[in-house]
Amino acid sequence: MNIDLILKYFPNLTATQKEQFAALDGLYRDWNAKINVISRQDIDALYEKHILHSLGIAKIVSFKPGTEILDVGTGGGFPGIPLAILFPMVDFHLVDSIGKKIKVVQEISGALGLTNVKAEQIRVEQLTTTYDFVVSRAVTRLKPFLGWMRYKIHKSGNNDRPNGVLYLKGGDLAEELAEVPDRYRVYDLSDYFDEPFFETKKVIYVPKK
Repeated sequence: MNIDLILKYFPNLTATQKEQFAALDGLYRDWNAKINVISRQDIDALYEKHILHSLGIAKIVSFKPGTEILDVGTGGGFPGIPLAILFPMVDFHLVDSIGKKIKVVQEISGALGLTNVKAEQIRVEQLTTTYDFVVSRAVTRLKPFLGWMRYKIHKSGNNDRPNGVLYLKGGDLAEELAEVPDRYRVYDLSDYFDEPFFETKKVIYVPKK
C-alpha cells in the first residue's frame, strides 16, 4: 500500500501533493520509531488505515478555500495532515492534550512544508476560537463530543454543506447514535472506497443547530 492507493481515489493531485503524500511513509516510520503514534502493526498499512481513512471526510465535504477546521484529538496528525495536503488553501488547527504527539505533528507538517497547519498541545475546552468544521477520529462517544463542540463552530459558512462536525467512526453505531438528539447523517465509506477495511467505517456529519 502506497501513494498509488491515494491516487486511485484522488487522481487529480498536483505534483506537490503527490510528493507530500509520498513523503508521509518515511516521515511516519522515522518518527514512530522515536515516539509511538501509530501501532506497530498499522505502520505498514499507513496509506489505507490512516491516510485514506482520513481522506474519507473529503468525500463528504470538499472544503472551499478559506475554510477553518479544528482537528480534535489529532494524535499523530489524523485526519488533519492528509486533509491539509489535499486542501492547501484551507486552515487547519490540530490539537491534542499529549505534547509528544503534537511534536510529531509539528515536525511532520514542517517537513512537508504545510503552511496551513497549526499544531498545539491544548485541551479542547480551553479553546476560545470558533471554526467552520470540527473533524475527529473516534476520540470518544459522539454525544459528549458534540457537547464539547457546540460552541466551537461558526454559524455561517461558505461550503456546500452547513458548518458542523465530521466524525470518523467504525462498527455498529446504533446504540451510540440513539443517544444523539441532533440531526445527523451517516455516510458509509464503503460507498467510496473498495478496500475491506472500509466495510464498517463511516463518517457521521452533524450540522450545527
